[in-house]
Amino acid sequence: MSDQRPRIIETPYWEVILMDKQLYLGRSVVVLKRPCGDMAELNQEEILDFFDLVRKLESALRQTFGATMFNWGCLMNDAYRETLPKPQVHWHFRPRYDHAVQFAGQTFADPNFGHHYLRGPEDEATASAELLNLIATEIKKNL
Repeated sequence: MSDQRPRIIETPYWEVILMDKQLYLGRSVVVLKRPCGDMAELNQEEILDFFDLVRKLESALRQTFGATMFNWGCLMNDAYRETLPKPQVHWHFRPRYDHAVQFAGQTFADPNFGHHYLRGPEDEATASAELLNLIATEIKKNL
């Protein structure tokens, strides 16, 4: 992960990093801190810590921005585009909103609420480092 992306929270086993594309306000990636390419290789402590982190993140995004629900995905497809794949267990976290959210002078609207999240050109807008830091700071207040 890029060092320019703000870290929202870190546990003994996972780190949560705010993604630079913020079509879905609070969109983050939750990455296992040790090398591990398969969910079946997670140990009990890592799994329990992950579910505690799910509770914390979902609660924080509800409190911070009024998120309605959440999409979680563990895909790891991109790793297998390489000749020698090096998958790493991680989860994509997308808060979803049934309403527009005003934050830092911008309007964040979930254009496809109630349907699969968008991927592609609609999701290409990259937030500035300043905006990412403001979002991360606001979320951290509720963790």
